[in-house]
Formats: sequence, structure tokens, C-alpha cells
Amino acid sequence: MSLFNVYPLYDVTPTRAQDVYVCDDNGTKYLDLYGGHAVISIGHSHPDYVSAITEQVEKLGFYSNSVKNPIQLELAEKLGSLSGCNDYQLFMCNSGAEANENALKLASFHTGKSKILAFKNSFHGRTSAAVAATDNSKIVAPINAQQVVDFVDLGDLEAVESILKKDRTCSVIIECIQGVGGLDQSCSEFYQGLEALCKAYNTVLIADEVQSGFGRTGDFFAFQKHNISPDIISIAKGMGNGFPVGGILINPTIEASYGLLGTTFGGNHLACVATLAVLEVLKNENLMQNASEMSQYILEKAKDLPKLKTVKGRGLMIGLEFDFPVSEMRKQLIFKHHIFTGSAKNPNLIRILPPLTVQKPHIDTLFNALITELRTHE
Repeated sequence: MSLFNVYPLYDVTPTRAQDVYVCDDNGTKYLDLYGGHAVISIGHSHPDYVSAITEQVEKLGFYSNSVKNPIQLELAEKLGSLSGCNDYQLFMCNSGAEANENALKLASFHTGKSKILAFKNSFHGRTSAAVAATDNSKIVAPINAQQVVDFVDLGDLEAVESILKKDRTCSVIIECIQGVGGLDQSCSEFYQGLEALCKAYNTVLIADEVQSGFGRTGDFFAFQKHNISPDIISIAKGMGNGFPVGGILINPTIEASYGLLGTTFGGNHLACVATLAVLEVLKNENLMQNASEMSQYILEKAKDLPKLKTVKGRGLMIGLEFDFPVSEMRKQLIFKHHIFTGSAKNPNLIRILPPLTVQKPHIDTLFNALITELRTHE
């Protein structure tokens, strides 16, 4: 049997990793400033994380949600405390796409409406309603296109209201910092206005924090900078530091009932202890503060970078936008300088999504490599 060939692959085979470094099968050491799509939050193979998973799997790795799992309750309490979202309710699943699927489904149950409003350059996943709400026609199959989604420009409250007042939209789903789309964001006035419109027109506001959550922006969630309270918050990626886990935080105004949502693997014992370990390390090692400090250092270093148009994003969710396509430069960063970075829908933008443990010398290594490569474009 062969693999279904859907991934263009770099010729690198990682075999082990520690903190911000990945080693391949040839013994080459790479600086990981991409974290596998912002998944690695507390660093590869963190000893507390490894210990927690090891101890749990020796006792019980999995049982279904038909029995009590006290670790879920412990996780809900600690997540609420650290995130500042104590009043919310937690439903766990397995991935970001699944989190957004459940969020959209719950919004439709709650409002009795079926349309979705999303924003241009959005990315919310590759399944059913989540992919329909993703602004990329190449990955939306005809069966997904049966979902009715309105796309508007980020920041355009007038367009939002013109759609919501028709009273057919169950939810507005938004990334407060767009990930794959290119690290664009709007202002607090827009996000607060969006919240007000959702309340006025009985529409559920979903904050997609799959990539930006769990401390990546310096706040626990990206929306918190704007002083809003979404009805549902979707989470995944950095939540499990590589263990597949996702979830949604649900405002108490949305009522639960038996069978409303469900999952086989979501919230299993290993997923819970992986997430608990992430929360403990985030708190004990002050990684959100580190994300803010390293972000400021990146901004300072970027001032001296030639051919740089702008820096986008916030915290350790950063986009470096140049005045030329960067795909070849990213290849040089990997194969010549041994540095992982990320791409975006914007062909001129490099995404920087390192583990939140990254330090100044690691950032210096990146900028020294960028300067070396940019000289070849002069």
C-alpha cells in the first residue's frame, strides 16, 4: 500500500526533538521556529509533559465518555482559571477542525438558523461546515459547498450588519488574528462592534483560537486584547503540545442537553493530562510573558531587515512580509541554515510560530540567516 499523496514534502525526516530543536535521521539539528503549525507550545519533549503522559498511560490511556473522568473536571477548572474564562463550559474533541464543526453545529442548534458569516482569508479547518467557512475554494468540495456561507472583508461592520439583519445567520466565526490567511487583524472597535451586532441579531459569535490560543499572543486568547466575550471559543493546536486534542469553551447562555454533542476519543485520559501539563508549564515558566517579550525583540530586530514591508501578528504569532515571494528563501532557511519557518496564503509572507520557550539567541539566528539570504536579492 502507498500513501495518498496530498502533501508536498520537504526532504527532511525528523527523528527526535528537544525544546526548540528538531534532529533528523542524518543527525542534522534544525531550529524549529514553526512548531508544526503552532502546535508545539511548551517545547518539544518537555520533561514535565513526557512524565505526565507516561504516568497516565501506565494507569489508563482511554475509556469512553460514558463513564466519569475526573481528569476532565480538573482540566476544566485549571483551564478556566488560567484563561480567565471561568464562567464557560468545556466540551473536548480531537482537533481544530472538529472544534469548529462543533461550535458551528451548536450555534445552529441554539439559534435555529443555518447560515454562517465568515471573513475573507479565513481558515477554519478542512471538514464539512468548517471548510465551507474557509476562504479557499480549492479545498471546498461540492458536498461542502451545500453549506451557505457569506464572506465579508475583515473590519467591515456595515457588511456584517447587512447580512445579520436578514435573520438567517446562526453564527459569525472569526480568527482575531488570521493564521493561514497571513496574520491580518482588525482593531478593537471592530471586534467590539461585531460582538454588539451578534447580540442584537441573535447570532452566536465564535472566536476561532485554534492557532492563536494557549498563550501564543502573550494573552491566553487573542480576543482578550479587545475586551470582548465570545459565545463560543474553539481551541486545539498548542493545547496538547503535539497530542491530538481540541475543544470548545461555551458561554453558559447556551444550554447543554444529553446527546447534543458527542465524541469517541475527545477528552480521553491522555488528552487531558497532556493539556494539564501544558497549562502547568505555561504558568510555572511564565511563557505568556516570554511570548510578549520575545515578540518585542522580534520587532526590534525587524527594523534593520532589508526588503521587509511590514511585520504582522502579535506575540509569537508573527508574519514577516517582504516585497517578493519568499518560497525560495524559506527553502534556503531549511536546507542551508537549518531553520523551520512557515508559509501563508500571502506568498510574500514568512510565518514565525515557535515554541513559547524561544529565546533571544534563537531569534538572532533567524535574523542573521535572513540578512544573509536577503543580500542575494540585492
